[in-house]
Amino acid sequence: MKKRSFLCPPNAWAVAMMCLLASTAQAADLATKFAVPDSQIQALGIQTTPLQSQIDPVKAIFPAEVVVPPIAEQVVSSPVAGLVTQLLVQHDQVVPSGAPLVRITSPELGPLQLQLLQATTRTTLARQAAQREQQLFDKGIIPQRRVQEAQAGLQEAEAALNQAKAALRLSGMSAAEIERIKASGEQQDSITLAATQAGVVTEIAVKSGQRVEAATALLHVAQTDSLWLDIQLPVSEGANWQAGTEVKVQGLDVTARILSVSPHVSSSSQTVVLRAAVEGKTDQVRPGEFVSVELPVAANQDTWDVPLSAVAHDGDQAYLFARTSDGFADRPVKVVASAGQRVRVQGPLKAGEQIAVSGVVALKGAWLNAKGGK
Repeated sequence: MKKRSFLCPPNAWAVAMMCLLASTAQAADLATKFAVPDSQIQALGIQTTPLQSQIDPVKAIFPAEVVVPPIAEQVVSSPVAGLVTQLLVQHDQVVPSGAPLVRITSPELGPLQLQLLQATTRTTLARQAAQREQQLFDKGIIPQRRVQEAQAGLQEAEAALNQAKAALRLSGMSAAEIERIKASGEQQDSITLAATQAGVVTEIAVKSGQRVEAATALLHVAQTDSLWLDIQLPVSEGANWQAGTEVKVQGLDVTARILSVSPHVSSSSQTVVLRAAVEGKTDQVRPGEFVSVELPVAANQDTWDVPLSAVAHDGDQAYLFARTSDGFADRPVKVVASAGQRVRVQGPLKAGEQIAVSGVVALKGAWLNAKGGK
């Protein structure tokens, strides 16, 4: 059969539309048609459905890891070198803000508390001296210079006291404990580290009786009411979804909203990370869990979503079978996206055409015979 060609004059919208219709008509003329009696259609279990655009959108499926946002995780580290004498929580335990977590004994606490007590004494003496000098000046006994010197000494003593308090706070001691030591003079050889936020103990990295250095990570406390999904995408797919797109976790009633796409590519897997924030129902997923997520595939005006069972292949070319008055005709299509049991195709199709969605294997056999007889 000799193929007919159509030339479309440029810069003429109306003519271009006529050319498009002519090209579609040409494709229809070249289609392989084959008769299939109604009795065989019923016997072979062939079923058709009208072609509609995006009635059941295709969703791409990718793996994702549930992670805790950095702002929602507290890493409790040892502020001093010492001995872990007692763990006050267990793994996966829910703790309120201020709850005691771990107790550490350290020889570093002694010199710091001594500095506090010495600074407290000097500040008390400096304050008394400043008050006495002020009284003598008010009576005209001493010059103002001595009052100013006494005030300067008091300021220096108070600065040293504040520095001693800050050093103890950095060592992990609470403000209440510092004031108790300052008032009573009784020193302590251990500190109790507390949670700065409510959450769940997700990791314990030490054991009772273990010696640790300063800055050693002891345990993690995470707020699980705020979680992210780190979705692994091939590099070629990285630009297909924008911030704000809704993501669904497969098999769970959990949705998330895309925050950003990482600009960096993993050298080992050649993937990029798409980050999404879980919207509510965070109790259905746990940090460190791997899940599958569904991402909506963008649709074009000339694409169609069909069941995977409707697509037949001959080599690398995909086809659909459209119902005719006495049988079926092939429609060459291009598969532009697929996910699960749905695919998105592009080709010379029209809305409302009856497309075979079951019994396609039997139709393919009849179609190949018809093609061979041409």
